[in-house]
Amino acid sequence: MIIHPTRTNLLLLKEKAMSVTNSAGILKARRQALIREFFNTTLPFLRTRKDIVEIYGKALEELGLSLGHMGRSAVESVTFTSARHIRVDIIEKAIWGLKYKDVVTHEPAVRNPDARGYDFTSTTPHLEEGIYRFEKILESMLEIAAYESKLKRLSDEIMRITRKIKVLEERILPDLKHQIKTISQYISEREREAYFRLKKFKGN
Repeated sequence: MIIHPTRTNLLLLKEKAMSVTNSAGILKARRQALIREFFNTTLPFLRTRKDIVEIYGKALEELGLSLGHMGRSAVESVTFTSARHIRVDIIEKAIWGLKYKDVVTHEPAVRNPDARGYDFTSTTPHLEEGIYRFEKILESMLEIAAYESKLKRLSDEIMRITRKIKVLEERILPDLKHQIKTISQYISEREREAYFRLKKFKGN
């Protein structure tokens, strides 16, 4: 696109360059805020994943001991009796204007022994401990589901903003600066020529 080398166009280009610079600054500030949120979310996400691995190993150990003490049929009977459905809702939340999905449960994953639907006095401490740990795993997995959605949206938005900043700073702004420099040089040369012509005219 050819721009006429006038002072008006030069002023417009300078204003546009300033606007692009400000836009890049605003995007950088937003990106920095999202990066902070990303790391703040990542830490509990990693801790939750680590907790699941540790709890799962102990839960299997307690389950094995329960099978040895009570027998498979007794353990399966307790499992059947204590089975339940947990209602989970997916709701939309927003942070820094960025929308993401969050997981909301309507009841705690971990129950008290007397709320599991069977006579816990007839079981073994190993089974109660195993059930508790499996319910903790469920609780942690629901947390991870919420973290993963949020982290993905944050990651995608950070990458999108980074690409936009790159376009502004590496393509649009350099092109504007080049046009500003070219027009400024043209106007300066034209003014010098006019000055020398006027000086020559006065000399005659």
